Amino acid sequence: MPETSVIVVNYNGKHLLKECLDSLREQTYKDFETIVVDNASRDGSVTFLKDNYPEVKVIQCEKNLGYGGGNNRGLSVAKGEYIVFLNNDTRADRDWLLHLVSAAKKDDGIGMCASKILNYDNPDVIDNTGLLIYPDGIARGRGRLQKDRGQFDEQKDVLFPSGCAGLYKKKMLDEIGWFDEDFFLYMDDVDIGLRGRLAGWKCIFVPEAVVYHKYSATTRPYSMLKAYLVERNRIWLILKYYPVDMVLLSVLYTTLRYLYQAAGILRGRGAGSRIVKEESTLKLILLLFKAYISAMYSIKKICKARKQLKKIRKISSLEFKRMLKRHSLPLKELAFIE
Repeated sequence: MPETSVIVVNYNGKHLLKECLDSLREQTYKDFETIVVDNASRDGSVTFLKDNYPEVKVIQCEKNLGYGGGNNRGLSVAKGEYIVFLNNDTRADRDWLLHLVSAAKKDDGIGMCASKILNYDNPDVIDNTGLLIYPDGIARGRGRLQKDRGQFDEQKDVLFPSGCAGLYKKKMLDEIGWFDEDFFLYMDDVDIGLRGRLAGWKCIFVPEAVVYHKYSATTRPYSMLKAYLVERNRIWLILKYYPVDMVLLSVLYTTLRYLYQAAGILRGRGAGSRIVKEESTLKLILLLFKAYISAMYSIKKICKARKQLKKIRKISSLEFKRMLKRHSLPLKELAFIE
């Protein structure tokens, strides 16, 4: 039985798989299995995997299950005590798994470990070092696009890992539940991370565990679809996890965010400006309305999930608020940095 299972979800990413899987073959830590879940790719990914990586366990899905659904399929066959989710558009440092697993063993209360994720094309630039969260539920990488000067090179508590390259104890996942497949793409890692923290599990950032990431190589980084899913999913998040007073306050924080993002669009800064360049401001506004309507259609399901969280909850509302405040994402950073 392998100690660790590495799960890679793939969708038409044949051109990305070689570098990702070769970096896994070169790991100094060897006690792991690799599982690739293919979300009904049409580019020959499965044939490529079977011809070139016989050691990899390949799961073929009949349709695209998204990030959460794909990882859940991988979890259903994973045998490891530690589960590592890795994007296919990455290259891992040789000692990446060794450092992640070693950190996870330090404390029984650690349920998650975050990698140091660097930009693939500019490895002295940070992609993320764990995630931060804005008070209305939008999450972003800690240190995103900062030059790596060693300012984050300390093992310390962070909110939760990026789904790009994070370790999760199987014991924790079985306790809190697996990915919510309704999210499909984006914010899935925030959902499962918040659930783990609500259940009292800790998350530690491991700066020695380095991964190089080709940002959004499998999806368009500034697409209307991404904007829609992020907005819809963050509404689901606050309704599932936030205390009532924070849900109400989130309306104010969202209004402020929209104002700052509008200013960013006018200045040609931030992700919003990139989306508007490709589409239009009107389309973006209509898309936001669509996200709200879609989120409200699922209100009964979200309320049911909120009630179920009481079964695993181990921290108080006050502790939850303090935790989010410690790991809060500044508004200017959210609005003006891509």
